[in-house]
Amino acid sequence: MSSSGDHQRLIIIGSGPAGLTAAIYAARAELAPLCIEGIESGGQLMQTTEIENFPGFPQGLMGPELMINFREQAERFGTSFVTDDVSEVDLAATPKVVKVGDRTWTADAVIVSTGATARMIGLESEAKLLGHGVSTCATCDGYFFRDKELIVVGGGDSAMEEATFLTKFASKVTIVHRRDEYRASKIMLDRARANDKVEFIEWAGVTEVLDDGTGAVTGVTLTDTRTGEERRLDCQGVFVAIGHDPNTKLFRGVLDTDENGYIRTQAPSTRTNLDGVFACGDVQDHEYRQAITAAGSGCAAALDAERYLASIGDLPDPSIDADRDEADHVTGSKPAVAVRVS
Repeated sequence: MSSSGDHQRLIIIGSGPAGLTAAIYAARAELAPLCIEGIESGGQLMQTTEIENFPGFPQGLMGPELMINFREQAERFGTSFVTDDVSEVDLAATPKVVKVGDRTWTADAVIVSTGATARMIGLESEAKLLGHGVSTCATCDGYFFRDKELIVVGGGDSAMEEATFLTKFASKVTIVHRRDEYRASKIMLDRARANDKVEFIEWAGVTEVLDDGTGAVTGVTLTDTRTGEERRLDCQGVFVAIGHDPNTKLFRGVLDTDENGYIRTQAPSTRTNLDGVFACGDVQDHEYRQAITAAGSGCAAALDAERYLASIGDLPDPSIDADRDEADHVTGSKPAVAVRVS
């Protein structure tokens, strides 16, 4: 718990790459943020095995390891954590009100970084093999499936985009869809159909993900949605592309959201429709959904919050234009040296 009582200058709700990056920046700005990280802390990367595309780790690392590093870094600079879920908020109030069970905090500013949850088929075998051949992100995991036969489940633009992307690595990609009509736009559907590596199986649903005792995907059971007939299809990976749900239920009717529930921000900033409330990461980004883009927006949210707190007189005006002369340099016995490139 925070040592400064129940009132905080800044509360961060959520603890994925966006929330923890915001916590790192806010803590280094001496805002002493309180991060309410949730029962399932760390975001979607806690369910990810190896990550090879996060800058700075040339050998790759495990998702949970990366998020533990994020958290330890935030804690090192003075972030306090509550490992529980927020139960109620009043973000229109002054100060803001955030409740966790029977505990109540107030804050001058709040950063919302509750992320989004990938929709799953809902199979026990699917959950068991998540990260071991089952994935919800082709951009994140496609590289690991070179020369493999893969299945993409879905019929929207996301499924067509994932399947087309995966053909860069896979020997064959089969799109499995429950109907013969698609929600995908014509251009995306035509692009997938024109790819020699993409095949379509219609009127079928994945009803079991198989591992044959290997601990990795070896195939799926397909069930005909009209007749109920079952058959096996061998594959080495299953990509579920049936959409994401932003974790915004707590904020509906308070923060402006788009038709899909994602929080609207005033680009290029992370400001929402309420003064002193900022949103970052997958809770407001339905386009990229990458750890690095989430982290970047978390940085932006912390800077926006710092500026806001300065504007209401809570902080001295930060030297934004000076690029935080010392904040981004490694401290040590030697002074930082500026090099001009002409």
